[in-house]
Amino acid sequence: MKIRSIVSGMALLCSATFAFAQPAPIIIKFSHVTAVDTPKGAAAEYFKKLVDERSKGRVRIEVYPNSQLYKDKEELEALQMGAVQMLAPSLSKFGPLGVKEFEVFELPYLFEDTQSVHKLTRAPIGQQLLKKLEPKGIVGLAYWDNGMRQMTANRPLHAVSDWKGQKFRIVSAKVTDAYTRAMGAMPQVMAFSEIYQAMQSGVVDGGENALSNIYTQKFYEVQKHLTISNHGYLGYAVVINKKFWDSLPPDIRTLLEGALADATKYNDDIADKDNQRALEAIRKSGKTTIYTLTPEEKAAWKKQMLPVHQQVESRIGKELIQSVYKEIGFKAD
Repeated sequence: MKIRSIVSGMALLCSATFAFAQPAPIIIKFSHVTAVDTPKGAAAEYFKKLVDERSKGRVRIEVYPNSQLYKDKEELEALQMGAVQMLAPSLSKFGPLGVKEFEVFELPYLFEDTQSVHKLTRAPIGQQLLKKLEPKGIVGLAYWDNGMRQMTANRPLHAVSDWKGQKFRIVSAKVTDAYTRAMGAMPQVMAFSEIYQAMQSGVVDGGENALSNIYTQKFYEVQKHLTISNHGYLGYAVVINKKFWDSLPPDIRTLLEGALADATKYNDDIADKDNQRALEAIRKSGKTTIYTLTPEEKAAWKKQMLPVHQQVESRIGKELIQSVYKEIGFKAD
């Protein structure tokens, strides 16, 4: 009995020592504002899955979608303060933060499609832009696609004149403000989480977004018309608090970079497909009229919007804009 008691005691002691020796997992709170079933939402969950599997419990990603923690106006400040560790904000959010060069992604009719965006984001110039976030206490890790922007409204938007006098929700970016005004409309900045109610109540007449967001946020239920215009690009940067990132062991940083590279490919592979599925679902709902601009109408929109490229040169940088033109093969005509 005595020997059995000693053995049992040693086993308990070993068990307790083993439990004590296990380090607490590194917790990474990943906050974003879109639904789980958007490209960004799905990629965030895939990233979590990969990290959980590869770290074997050393790192735990906690994903908070749909503005559960912070609205898009608040999340970057929360990241800088360390209240969350990771975000995937839209690229337009970095202009108001003081990194105005990111507003190059807002230039209207700069990109034909997401493939043309990749010529920029996957080139050295794209990585140089991410580096500009570091003085703000932020490390840029990757670019994620959502897709091309389309217009929703309670009136048909075919001709340039159809924009006149309309109140459109926009992101907080000077470039977006400029081309909205150039089209004769009145820009209204508001948080992503507030759009549906603003459209429903008539505070705004419409807005622009990628199809996956228009579908998952149900904007099509409170907007009578959807115009396929492809006039702009909506993408994100996956970012992390710099102080937190620098504090991580090198092998953990390497693990996270590898998982994020795989999650980025996953995101970009599904983005266009998700937008096409969203368009079909909106069409089947019968709740909004879908219209695609004719070549002539698109040319008129471009003619009205393209002067904004020159108007914002002093803000974004003429040299940067010209470098982007060259990188992606942009031609105004």
